[in-house]
Amino acid sequence: MVNKATVEDNVFTRLMANKAFEMFVVSVIILSALVVGAKTYAVPPAALKVLAVLDWVITFIFLIEISIRFIAEPNKKRFFHKAWNVFDTLIVVVSLIPIENGEMALLGRLIRIFRVLRMVSIIPELRMLLNSLAKALPQLGYVMLLMFIIFYIYAAIGSTLFHEINPELWGDISIALLTLFRVMTFEDWTDVMYETMAVYKLSWIFYLTFIFFTAFAFLNMIIGIVVNVLEEEHNRERQEAAEASGQPTMFDLQDQLKDIQKQLAQLKQSK
Repeated sequence: MVNKATVEDNVFTRLMANKAFEMFVVSVIILSALVVGAKTYAVPPAALKVLAVLDWVITFIFLIEISIRFIAEPNKKRFFHKAWNVFDTLIVVVSLIPIENGEMALLGRLIRIFRVLRMVSIIPELRMLLNSLAKALPQLGYVMLLMFIIFYIYAAIGSTLFHEINPELWGDISIALLTLFRVMTFEDWTDVMYETMAVYKLSWIFYLTFIFFTAFAFLNMIIGIVVNVLEEEHNRERQEAAEASGQPTMFDLQDQLKDIQKQLAQLKQSK
């Protein structure tokens, strides 16, 4: 006799894997974002009532969707071991609390803004991008530390040389850091350079070398690290998919290649 709970789990599992259901949830998330944006405008009271009804409908749909995901999970105890499941559940639960007209109205609006992030938990490609960025943070930390050292050295030099030219831009090291950030982002940086060149003709070397280190070298290093980690995530997912389908993985092929090489070496020795 077929277990009724197993049949229900299979139905919800197929529903979660259905692309139409995924697109429906994504559409609701987009609608939720539009509702939040519409509330920032001066709309008539009647429109506010409509938006409030839409907000509760969206929250109800999210509640149903998170319930379906929980039922479809084979191991219910491990459902909350995933950070995205915890995040989605917290967003839905807090959205159910009627705090729009109370002292916590601001918190309620902020929670509804963060519902847009649920799109990341729904779309696997976005999850992969965010996971890759999170895994790249330790490596990025060293690059950012080195960039800060370069920033600090140039800010100290700039504050020492240029503070009398324009105290608003080079008055102290903290202001100089902000000025250098402006230079790195190319926000009217030539105006800053020409102002100092009127006193120090060779000060262009200061700016060009700083831009080379920060805007070119370090930013390309950051991009390279993120792309490398993203490629590793793609390889890991392909390997997990191959293991799930019973296909040989890259490691299996490498082991087979080593065995063949050993056999060839043994044949050569035997001759």
